[in-house]
Amino acid sequence: MSEPQPTAPTLEKDPGGAPPAPAEGSGRFWSPRRVPVAVVAVLLLGGAGLLLYDIVAVRAHHPAMHWRRALARQLAERPLDDGWVLAGAAVAAVLGLWLIVLAVTPGLRGLLSMRRPHPHVRAALRRDAAALVLRDRALDVSGVRSVRVRMGRKKADVRAVAHFRDLDEVGADLHTVLSEALQGLGLPRPPTLSVQVARPGRRG
Repeated sequence: MSEPQPTAPTLEKDPGGAPPAPAEGSGRFWSPRRVPVAVVAVLLLGGAGLLLYDIVAVRAHHPAMHWRRALARQLAERPLDDGWVLAGAAVAAVLGLWLIVLAVTPGLRGLLSMRRPHPHVRAALRRDAAALVLRDRALDVSGVRSVRVRMGRKKADVRAVAHFRDLDEVGADLHTVLSEALQGLGLPRPPTLSVQVARPGRRG
């Protein structure tokens, strides 16, 4: 009696036949804002500590500090339309708006969010690294002598210098090569590509 021949394992297919869901973006990365937070914390801590010390001294029947008496007198005597009062209010409003902007904006504009093939994986690409990739790919195009790349969040500006070949041909090749390079960076929304090609300037 012959033994049964081994068969190759088969992969179970999804009965619905639905394609896999497209990878989503990683979203913006938020800056920790350590320096502004530390500055605000130190100022608030120092001001609160000084005010608390002065209040305790007054409760202990000691005279209030000179700065607090002078400030109270100035606030009582100066009208609201005084220049110093308006200047202090403007400075406080600007600082408050600055802190609000820091709180509601993510920051880290130097990072480009990449696609996340897995829900628990987040990745980002530095803009200077992406610009370097585009520059290296552009230098591989025939006729390109030098390249400058400015990588933004929504636009990639490429300026190349070609020392031979027709400029339109070099520009078309650059647009094709760099479009493929942008698609290969793994960004959910690749930036718009802008390519400009020129001849090298004359010396002397």
